[in-house]
Amino acid sequence: MTDFDYDLFVIGGGSGGVRSARLAAEGGAKVAIAEEFRYGGTCVIRGCVPKKLMVYASSFSEAFEDARGFGWTVGARRFDWSVLRAAKDAEITRLEGLYAKNVGAAGADVFRQRAEIAGPHDIRLTGDNRIVTAKHILVATGGAPFVPPFPGSEHAITSNDIFDLPDLPRRTLVVGGGYIASEFACILNGLGSKVTQIYRKDLILRGFDDDLRKHVSDEMAGKGVDLRYNVDVESVAPSNGAYRVSLTSGDALEVDCVFYATGRKPNTAGLGLEAAGVELGKGGEVVVNDYSQTNIPSIHAVGDVTNRVQLTPVAIKEGAAFVETVFNANPTRPDHTDIATAV
Repeated sequence: MTDFDYDLFVIGGGSGGVRSARLAAEGGAKVAIAEEFRYGGTCVIRGCVPKKLMVYASSFSEAFEDARGFGWTVGARRFDWSVLRAAKDAEITRLEGLYAKNVGAAGADVFRQRAEIAGPHDIRLTGDNRIVTAKHILVATGGAPFVPPFPGSEHAITSNDIFDLPDLPRRTLVVGGGYIASEFACILNGLGSKVTQIYRKDLILRGFDDDLRKHVSDEMAGKGVDLRYNVDVESVAPSNGAYRVSLTSGDALEVDCVFYATGRKPNTAGLGLEAAGVELGKGGEVVVNDYSQTNIPSIHAVGDVTNRVQLTPVAIKEGAAFVETVFNANPTRPDHTDIATAV
């Protein structure tokens, strides 16, 4: 018998949260999981999956040109953004349904509403306006892109918005030099948008080997991306149905879309963590030990909300290690060394 409603309550239905809930439930624990938006998290809903679909779509423009050299006669071509967007939406809806179905089939109670921490063992379901209790609480709420403050920052969009634009922008400014910025510069360029990418430092893809960074930069420029280094946005203002962007270099651009990919922050605002006494880092991340446990013994956290390594397979591994540690009496540290990555 237990004094709690659940052995485990997971807040957040992304990859780390769903894996943790499913494994714990399959092991016999009484589990619940709550997600206020859609199951699948950043990767499925507004990250890896829709991005890869767009990567595939953008590659066809080059494939058509290559086909001529192999004897193919390629006729008139026209890209329809709305068709790609609808196909992307259908695939995401399919995957989201599978995520929720599989965790439910494992035996977990699945809530489609916001959950907040009301105490070391208490969770408030805001949609039902009721409190449930759990022996263990796992925070797996992920992260979100942010736009730094500057004059006109409200006109910028992020990776949360790019997939749902009603039309493909004719001219796009991409701000940033990491994975997301560089990949979307290539995607939008391949789909037919005139792309300018700016980065406040001297070379994109910090963290990769310099020879690879230089090679990718040169190849992007060769394919039509206007790459500009050591420059940043000064201001953005509406201009004749588009936007005028003033740069720190003194140049100005007229674009239809300002896309920011300059970092992500943990989703911890309003979760009740501070009131429960959970320690947060300077960026709002949940501070955890090697076993994903916070300073409050009953509360754990995995995935991007901890700001350790923001990658889907890492969140999944952290979730599995958490279940091994807490429910299988097998203390397991997720290993964050030598993680393979790709762009």
